[in-house]
Amino acid sequence: MSKVVLITGGSSGIGKSVGEFLQEKGFKVYGTSRSPNNYPNSKFPIVALDVTKLETISACVAEVLKVESKIDILINNAGAGITGPIEEIPDAEIKRNFETNLFGPINVTKAVLPSMRKQNSGLVINVTSIAGYMGLPYRGVYSASKGALELITEAFRMELKAFNINMANVAPGDFATNIAAGRYHAPALEDSPYKDTYGKTLSLMDEHVDSGGDPKEMAEAIYKIIEAKNPKIHYKVGAFLQKFSIVLKRILPDSVYEKMLMNHYKL
Repeated sequence: MSKVVLITGGSSGIGKSVGEFLQEKGFKVYGTSRSPNNYPNSKFPIVALDVTKLETISACVAEVLKVESKIDILINNAGAGITGPIEEIPDAEIKRNFETNLFGPINVTKAVLPSMRKQNSGLVINVTSIAGYMGLPYRGVYSASKGALELITEAFRMELKAFNINMANVAPGDFATNIAAGRYHAPALEDSPYKDTYGKTLSLMDEHVDSGGDPKEMAEAIYKIIEAKNPKIHYKVGAFLQKFSIVLKRILPDSVYEKMLMNHYKL
């Protein structure tokens, strides 16, 4: 029987690329969206799901289990970008970002675990971000939510070993997707002390996304994780310099690394 894959946020961007790639490899794929009717031409079924609403998580997992009787692989891909000076981002937006990027994946994972435990097998892959390995200026909330997911995975993975359920993180760098369009941008206020530096950094971030890699690279990386006999905890996918920045953070003095980031963002 084909393995069943559930991908949150599978209607566009990285999630769509991963879903189509895995389907071509013979997997039975289900994607999710808050508005599945908007994707009538999807190459795989799209199920209604809002990762911030527990009732939709339960309904989505139940629907897939009703049809397939199992979920072999969960890919927590749904996420949201957020930018702005931390001082000026409304509390409600900070909380909303954590609800999507951290609590969402936790709750979807909780929903699939009973069935995975019953079948004594399963794999959960959390899509995090290279930004989660460092606090980036004007992306601090995003860095924090993705970094927290990296750490949660480390702990979760150890707790699930006894049930033959594995977990892994895959951290992408910049890819050419529509993530910038859906990102929450704190407005660049005219009287803000951050107006000039925030504006420049925002333009730089959008340039990075526009010139980013092909999302198919993520699809290929996730397929390799699925096929691995013993998946690692952390994977990074992206341009060499983006991945190397994590290595530099480990080996450089904090002050030197901070200066390097500030120079990169022209601060």
